[in-house]
Amino acid sequence: MPLSEHEQRMLEQMERALYAEDPKFATALEAAGMRRHTRRRTVQAILGFLLGIVLLMTGMMVQQIWVSVIGFLAMLGGALLAVTGWRRGPATANAGEGGGAPGRAPRRRKAKVMNRIEDRWRRRREENGG
Repeated sequence: MPLSEHEQRMLEQMERALYAEDPKFATALEAAGMRRHTRRRTVQAILGFLLGIVLLMTGMMVQQIWVSVIGFLAMLGGALLAVTGWRRGPATANAGEGGGAPGRAPRRRKAKVMNRIEDRWRRRREENGG
């Protein structure tokens, strides 16, 4: 059952408050969702690959080339699913960063880290008087 507009606004406000109050905790929650998604996608890829092997061997045993071709395509699909799962995270992780392209998220993360490092450096210099 979808949330009403009011409920969605309330949920967004609660998320913003959580990020403002405890960013480490909010990031840990986000990472747990990413791990769950990655684990599920890996299991799907392995099962697809194994199904492909079974179909490939079955097609060879019954001498039906089309069964073997389907098995090979299933193996290829499983391998592609695994590779694309490792290259990019879930789409929900990118939606939280402004909905940008999946390939751009690591640069933003790196920029945020660099900004924090620069801020710390400035604070240290100011505290030490130089």
